[in-house]
Amino acid sequence: MWTKDTIHALAEKQRTFFRTGVTLDVDWRLRQLKKLRAAVLAHEKELTGALAADLGRSEAEAYFCDVGSTVLELTEAIRGLRRWAKTETHFSGLHNFPSLVTRVYKLPYGISLIISPFNFPVLLSLGVLTASIAGGNTAVIKASSKSPACTAALQRLISGTFPEEYAAVVDGGHDTADLCLEERFDKIFYTGSPAVGRHVLEAAAKNLTPAALELGGETGNWCVVRKDADLRDAARKIAFFKLCNSGQICIDINQVAVAEEAAEEFLTALKAEFTRQIGPDALKNPEYPRLISEAAWDKCAREAEAYRDRIVYGGRGDRETLRFQPTVIWPVDADEPIVRHELFSPLLPVVPFPDAEVDRLMDVIGSREHGLALYLFTRDIRWAKRVMSTQQYGGGGVNEVCQHLMVKGVPFNGVGHSGMGAYHGEWGFREFTHPSAVMFGSRRFNLPLREHPYTDKKLSLIRKFER
Repeated sequence: MWTKDTIHALAEKQRTFFRTGVTLDVDWRLRQLKKLRAAVLAHEKELTGALAADLGRSEAEAYFCDVGSTVLELTEAIRGLRRWAKTETHFSGLHNFPSLVTRVYKLPYGISLIISPFNFPVLLSLGVLTASIAGGNTAVIKASSKSPACTAALQRLISGTFPEEYAAVVDGGHDTADLCLEERFDKIFYTGSPAVGRHVLEAAAKNLTPAALELGGETGNWCVVRKDADLRDAARKIAFFKLCNSGQICIDINQVAVAEEAAEEFLTALKAEFTRQIGPDALKNPEYPRLISEAAWDKCAREAEAYRDRIVYGGRGDRETLRFQPTVIWPVDADEPIVRHELFSPLLPVVPFPDAEVDRLMDVIGSREHGLALYLFTRDIRWAKRVMSTQQYGGGGVNEVCQHLMVKGVPFNGVGHSGMGAYHGEWGFREFTHPSAVMFGSRRFNLPLREHPYTDKKLSLIRKFER
């Protein structure tokens, strides 16, 4: 049972350890990253078993989405850290003569607080820890109380790999998270809902602590399917994504907008793909994940019941197993309540639109809170590039879903109500370090241009230098 005093003691232990300077050494950080990767591989069965216990995830999905993705993140950090951490040397400019050398040091913040969610409890704990370690920080992970088996597995993994003055996992509910937020950390990374994100920022502001947020977005992520799209390909990928983790994914498709001209064919293909991939009844397939809690199941069931007369596929659930079928709701207007908030469930509203008015649809999407993801299916790549380069969203895909978060070397996160900051690979290293610029001065040949008195001649010379 964590208390204010025990959390304070843990933070002070980590602060004392950080001040020894041990974590500043890049070789030392690399050794810790390698130890963590070895620990993840050694605990693979335990982690996938915990994911099955908490979320009903199959071994394949648990490895692909959580364990394997964490290993990829660690491997990228191990391979890139020396280059990322290298001190930069810059020419200071003639206007700073004779002090012509400036160096940029990539310095850790200090002790970091990582608040992770239930939906991908391994990746969104250890993947963020990877960035923290790479940056030279210590870390306290506040793991989710909604996924207790995974939290216990993470505690065993971390305590068996690192001393608690370097990295530790804290369990408990929202009250424990609040106790962590009351403590003064040097960096906070939170993954979860926008509502709690506001609370985290408010707490961080009291100590002016820099915070990164990965949020799902207030109005969810849109997928737009135009009439010229490869409809079978779109249906296949959308069905796969909606089945994954039973829709409990921050970058999941919240609603699909489909061109009226292609709607019937698309819906036929989508229903066929759900059946092909998960069987005629997802509730009877042991590979199909479940919702995290009775409260989540009840919310899903209530929303489905409100649109019962428009359900064209699925619509049934089993409260005992917490599974709910992938459920297609058609047709839904873009202004209806179900498409005005994040669903985080296997419900999939489908919004028709005239293909000729697709730009008006994009204006509607753009007028709402920015999503964490945006997906387009079309053969008109020129149009897709224009949309993707002008809309505001976290990341996304053209004729693809979700895989952008697994691309090495690119950032991941949202904007506004879907997040702030970015991580993965070098972007994670940047998120957990502060770039400090230091000019190295010269004791010789110093010119009096910057010193009083300021004469017309000095001003003329200053203007020439700075131009």
